[in-house]
Amino acid sequence: MSNLIKMQFRMTRDSLFKEIEGLRESLDVQPRGFNNTIHWHVGHILVVTEKFLFPENGKLPTKYKELFDTGSKPSEWEWEVPAMESLVQQLKDQQNRIMEIPDERFADKMPEPVFGVNTYGEVVSIIAHHESHHSGQIHAMKRLVE
Repeated sequence: MSNLIKMQFRMTRDSLFKEIEGLRESLDVQPRGFNNTIHWHVGHILVVTEKFLFPENGKLPTKYKELFDTGSKPSEWEWEVPAMESLVQQLKDQQNRIMEIPDERFADKMPEPVFGVNTYGEVVSIIAHHESHHSGQIHAMKRLVE
């Protein structure tokens, strides 16, 4: 089962990389009808994945949570936002860490349910779904701003 979950996650993350490849000019445009920007969505994917899969030893700067966590908005950013290249590299590093998770860990119970699921493997699957949702938002935004 863990191989299937890892494959699902890898496919989702690789699709995200293809979606944002070459984007530069439209990153911080907030199209009408959308709450955020492409830049925010990429950072949000990174932060939420880190928060739920690596809560005890996250590798992101603390300010990322304020910039990209659920409920944050680019219109409220008060300091410099990390460059897209930096976020993409951190997403790649994060993907590598996820692929290195030992298979037996996927059956482990979470300290408390996350998104209504109980095991670590189930959380990875939900995170892939979450990421896919945001990739769809990025895809729609790209079509509007390009």
